[in-house]
Amino acid sequence: MEVNAIIIFTAISFIIYGVSSFQSRRMAKEYKRWGFEKSRSIIGFFQLIGGLGLILGFKYQSILLASSIGIALMMFFAIIVRFKIKDSLIEILPALTYLVLASIIINSSL
Repeated sequence: MEVNAIIIFTAISFIIYGVSSFQSRRMAKEYKRWGFEKSRSIIGFFQLIGGLGLILGFKYQSILLASSIGIALMMFFAIIVRFKIKDSLIEILPALTYLVLASIIINSSL
C-alpha cells in the first residue's frame, strides 16, 4: 500500500473517531469501560487534531511527523489500556493496526 493511501486512510479514520468521541453513545460507553469517561472530549480533540494534521502533512512535513508521532503515542497507550482491562486480541487489534500504520508514516516522513 502506498504511503499516501495510508496517510489518507489514517487521517479519515482519526477524524471519524474524533467526531464519534463527541457524538456517539457507543463511544461514550467505550470510554467509560476504558476508564476514560472524563477524558473523552480531550482524547477526541487530539484524535481530530491528529487526523487533520496528517492531511496538513501533505503540505507541511513537520506537521505530518508530529501528527503521526502523536497518533502512534495514542495507540501505544490504547494498547496498554486494553491489556490492563483484559480486552481480547480482537479488541486490541485496531489499536495495534493504527500503531503500525502511524509507524509507517513516521518512517516515511523522516
